Amino acid sequence: MGGKNVNIAKGYFKKQWKNEEFKHSYLEERVKLDIEYHLEELKRDIESQKPQEELIKKVDLIEQYILSA
Repeated sequence: MGGKNVNIAKGYFKKQWKNEEFKHSYLEERVKLDIEYHLEELKRDIESQKPQEELIKKVDLIEQYILSA
């Protein structure tokens, strides 16, 4: 039963993907979620007092991700 629902969802997603507004909104939200994830990871690293060099590398990666988005 679950497989059928997955196929329906995939078909719906493919249909929606043809809509440029949907595609743009989806990709925008995905980028936001990715940035949120990286920021939360950075917060945990700061709280656990990771080495400064490691923190700076993570900030640089987030910055690169934002600039490339």
